[in-house]
Amino acid sequence: MSRLRAAVVGATGMAGQQFVQALSNHPNFEVVVMVTSRTMETYEEALLESNGSSRWTQSTPVPGDMLEVPVVSSKEFRPDSVDVIFTAIESDLAKELEPWFAETTPTFSTASAFRYFDDTPLLITGVNDDHADLIRKQQQERGWQGFVLPVPNCTVTGLAITLKPLHEHFGIQNVLMVSSQSLSGAGRSPGVRSLDILDNIIPYIPNEEEKVRKELLKILGEYSGEGIIPAEIHINCICTRANVLDGHTESVFVGLRKQASLSEIKEAIQRYNPFGNCHPLHSAPERMIHLFDDPFRPQPRLDRELGGGMTTSMGRLEEEPVLGGVKYVLVSHNTKMGAGKGAVLLAESMLARGLLQK
Repeated sequence: MSRLRAAVVGATGMAGQQFVQALSNHPNFEVVVMVTSRTMETYEEALLESNGSSRWTQSTPVPGDMLEVPVVSSKEFRPDSVDVIFTAIESDLAKELEPWFAETTPTFSTASAFRYFDDTPLLITGVNDDHADLIRKQQQERGWQGFVLPVPNCTVTGLAITLKPLHEHFGIQNVLMVSSQSLSGAGRSPGVRSLDILDNIIPYIPNEEEKVRKELLKILGEYSGEGIIPAEIHINCICTRANVLDGHTESVFVGLRKQASLSEIKEAIQRYNPFGNCHPLHSAPERMIHLFDDPFRPQPRLDRELGGGMTTSMGRLEEEPVLGGVKYVLVSHNTKMGAGKGAVLLAESMLARGLLQK
């Protein structure tokens, strides 16, 4: 099977670089063009600042197969020249460009621009795959050959993954969550000022808590054939920024609708493995959730790279008598499963479903 031709938009930014890493030597997608603010000869050239320093911020070198990929400006880019587009741009620009892309080409986005439209599913592969059929409604109503599929906010991703088996087996009535979110979640520019975060925790992230509340209910909702009915879960949260490079840590308190023992809850979590009974997707981890018995785990520095950054870690699983359920701590890699690599996994899933045909 020949690989689909892919474009990466916003390829020099932090989220774009995650796309570049996830798509390197990919069996299904071949990056044939990258899109930035300026036309350049190659991606290697586009990464150079005027002072000679590199914009590349990842801990591993730029993949060799990406260095010579041509780079064009958005004004020169032709969306119909590729089979699939991956975008890592700010939401205001996404509102302008992504509908143009989707007129002809399936588009996978890390931006929030399309997350809250009724005709747009908010998918996490392995969590709510049945919502994918809503794409056809989006295409019909907007007259598009392609579509726009955004990934959820990175803070929601690990939370939704860990709540899925609980919601499926026992039902969820209440969720309280406190996050300690990594610096990479704020991006590099403007990002978080170094003198603000050193020796510190920032107790507020603008608009983050509302995104968590709204997106979680959509992800865990039911698809009716016409749209998504939000889950009936009472949720509240506090989102903070911590002095950690990658990996969001969240403390979660869950009230269950159906009473269950701790052993039953553990069994439900450990049995939850949506990738175990299907043809493996290239970017999928062997296990969706890793449950630690060690009370000192998970930790972002030790556990964010489990499953290639695609496994969500859980620990400190204990009974929660006040809400009538459980409490736990999770760690999720915000720029891999929660952003670029998660979007590539979603594209792999849509290809397997036959939904990438233009």
